[in-house]
Amino acid sequence: MFRVRDVMTENPVCVSPDASLREALDLMKRGKFRRLPVVEQGRMVGIISDRDLRLAMNTPVVVHERERDEFVLDSVKVGSCMTAEVYALEPDDSLEKAACLMRDKKVGGCPVLEGERLVGILTESDLLEYLIRSLREGHLL
Repeated sequence: MFRVRDVMTENPVCVSPDASLREALDLMKRGKFRRLPVVEQGRMVGIISDRDLRLAMNTPVVVHERERDEFVLDSVKVGSCMTAEVYALEPDDSLEKAACLMRDKKVGGCPVLEGERLVGILTESDLLEYLIRSLREGHLL
């Protein structure tokens, strides 16, 4: 049986709670990520998603000045917009448990912790890659 450790992305790119929203956005764009674990002094303190960034920037329906957006990106810190209550997994959790947690809590990814240490992240994309690989190899019918 495959476990979270077999499918997760190890050593995920992280951001500090003191980083600006622009720094987080740049990391997400460069890595094509939709979420970043927020780590302070080696301990995970939250997660920030592309949705959190959109909410911080306000709704895309309302027209506002570009200068305001630039100000928000440069002056607002990740720690003020991140989600602090995170649904985490452990490396030895089953993929079924992980998938059910993500479905039930409606989250697209979960950090993977060993104790308080972040060791990976499991995302919907990781689970889909596993499903595709398993189907191609004939493990699932």
